[in-house]
Amino acid sequence: MADDMIAVEGAVMLGSRLKRLAERLQSGAELIARDCGLDTQPSEMAMLAALDRAGAMTVGEATVRLGISQPAVTRLVRQLAAAGLVEAQAVAGDRRARRIGLTPRGHEAMDLARTVMWPRLQAAVEELCDVEVLLREVAAAETALAAAPLEHRPQGGLAIRRFSDELAPHFDRINREWIEDMYALEQLDIDQLEHPRANIVAPGGDILFVEDPQLGIVGTCGLLKTGPREFELIKMGVSRAARGRKAGEFLLAATIERAFAMGAERLFLLTNSKSQAAIHLYEKLGFVHDAALLASCGGEYERCNVAMRYRGPLAG
Repeated sequence: MADDMIAVEGAVMLGSRLKRLAERLQSGAELIARDCGLDTQPSEMAMLAALDRAGAMTVGEATVRLGISQPAVTRLVRQLAAAGLVEAQAVAGDRRARRIGLTPRGHEAMDLARTVMWPRLQAAVEELCDVEVLLREVAAAETALAAAPLEHRPQGGLAIRRFSDELAPHFDRINREWIEDMYALEQLDIDQLEHPRANIVAPGGDILFVEDPQLGIVGTCGLLKTGPREFELIKMGVSRAARGRKAGEFLLAATIERAFAMGAERLFLLTNSKSQAAIHLYEKLGFVHDAALLASCGGEYERCNVAMRYRGPLAG
C-alpha cells in the first residue's frame, strides 16, 4: 500500500490533513442531512444554528460569533436567503441597518436538524473518536492561534535562513564568541570562519542561520561534506542574547533535516566534554556517542574529546 504522503509529513501538513478530514466529515454530513430531509450544505448550518440560538443579528455580529471573514458570512447569507431560510429584517429607529434572521422555513429547518439530523450525526462522530478530547485539543489550538498566529511561531517567529555572502559575517561573529569564550581558535576554525563559502559551501556543504524577529541572526550551524554521502555537523553556535529561546534546538533540527535532504547517509560531529549543554541537545535530537569515531576523527581539532554519530529517525 502506498504511503499517505500527507500523514507521513506529520505536523508540517497538519493544515492539509485537517482540511482533508473536514471535507470527508462534511461530505458525510451532507448525505446524512439529505437522508433526514434537510436540503442544506454543512457549511451553512453554523450560520443557521447561530441565528437559531442567538436570534437575528447583523453581518458584523455574525462574523464575530462564527469567527470567519465578513465576505464569507455575506456569501452564506446570500445562499440562505436564496433558499428562503433567512431574511433581512429592519432595525427599529435605523432605516439603514439590517439584521439577518430566520424565516419560518428556516425555523422549521433548524427544528428538523436538532431533532432528526444532529442526534444521528452526533452518534456517528462519537463512533469515530473521543469527541470530548478532540474538541478540547481543537479549542486549545484555536485559543493559541488567536494569541499568536502560526507565522509568529515558534518562540515569537524564529526562522531559518540559508547561506549567503551577506550572512557570512554572522557565521564568523557567532562562532568566535563561543569558541574564544571556552577554548582557543585553531587554524581550521579561522579558515572556515573567514572563508565559509570556499571551505564549506563550495565543496558541497551548507550553512544555516536562525533569525529572531527582534534580535536578528542569533545562531548558525554548518554542514561540511566529508565523503560521498557523509557530512560533519560543524560550528553550531547561538548568541548569548538569544539563549533560552530554544533557537539552538530549532536550528539543529533544521540542520539535520538539511543534511539528509542533501543525501547524507552518515552525519557526525566532534565536540568537547566542556560543552555539556550542547551535548545534551545533540543527544535529545538523536546523536549518540561513538568511541570508534573519536579514535578515527578525534585529531581534527585539539579540543575534540567527544565524537557523536546521528542515529535519529532520519538515519533510517
